[in-house]
Amino acid sequence: MKINRSAHNPLIEAGDVAPSRPDFQVLGAFNAGVAQLQDETILLLRVAEAPIPDRADEVLVPRLNEAGTEVQVERYDKNDPGYDFADSRFVAKDGQTVMLTSLSHLRVARSRDGIHFEVEPQPALFPEHPLEAWGIEDPRVTQIGDTYYITYSAASARGVGVGLAETSDFRTFKRRGIMLPPENKDVMIFPEKIGGKYYALHRPVPKSFGAPEMWIAESPDLDHWGNHRFLMGLGEQGWDSARMGGGAVPIRTERGWLALYHGADSSHRYCMGAVLLDLEDPSRVIARSRVPVLEPEAAYEVNGFFGKVVFSCGALLLDQTVRMYYGAADEVMAVADIPLEDIYNTLV
Repeated sequence: MKINRSAHNPLIEAGDVAPSRPDFQVLGAFNAGVAQLQDETILLLRVAEAPIPDRADEVLVPRLNEAGTEVQVERYDKNDPGYDFADSRFVAKDGQTVMLTSLSHLRVARSRDGIHFEVEPQPALFPEHPLEAWGIEDPRVTQIGDTYYITYSAASARGVGVGLAETSDFRTFKRRGIMLPPENKDVMIFPEKIGGKYYALHRPVPKSFGAPEMWIAESPDLDHWGNHRFLMGLGEQGWDSARMGGGAVPIRTERGWLALYHGADSSHRYCMGAVLLDLEDPSRVIARSRVPVLEPEAAYEVNGFFGKVVFSCGALLLDQTVRMYYGAADEVMAVADIPLEDIYNTLV
């Protein structure tokens, strides 16, 4: 497969992003939604921040207060046997995540050439109510007409739900509330109505039975979602055998809707693959990748805050080439150009 990773990768690193407050540090800028706005390429970044620690034996946890008015910082002693600090991404107790160690918001970056980006100095969307108290993450951007619809993961002690917002210029934003309740994420809306209905891919997370796999839903108005159906499940072995979820917003092609999706194995190695869905009935799977389209191989993909991860939330079709923007190692943004025909060749 001919994969052309940009020589400018990583495109955006933590040091390129100003923290939202002086006592915070940016840990990563990654997993961006992608859009074209006139002659600009827009990345809507997930920016993960954490308080700057002043003691080596403490973990500082940021989260929005119950009123949604300010971010509070809580201190946890690393020597407290009641908590597990083994994974730097969260604090656990009795095998369950009880809080995240960073707080994510969404930030706009703009480019004229799709490679060199200027990151805006302030957040575009910041957590603002209790269901976003642990942060907002992993946006996907769908353009329908002149409006860009943004789906994102909203994390809190209640679980991870899906928020919906919209914009026409990536300067002002309107929140539309919680689109799907916990536990759900990896939601992306198709870029046009199909048979008079809106469609979206989503990834519920069963707690009693089942696995984190991909579903599809439909809506008359983007606010009311129903007719939820199972779409596709985990691979029997290999790169997408442990968990999976939608990645980039589906792209219309002559052969069907091309949806790039992420898959992980039991060692938490994340790759990107593809599935082809019927143009008239996107709940029908035509074919899916037998091998990854993109897997973590470059140093910035293998090493980082959470290594061996490539995770795309947005891609553009440029003639017969898919330009996939992706987060690498939960820390930086990168881009790769992949011939559309090469992606088709992974499908069975």
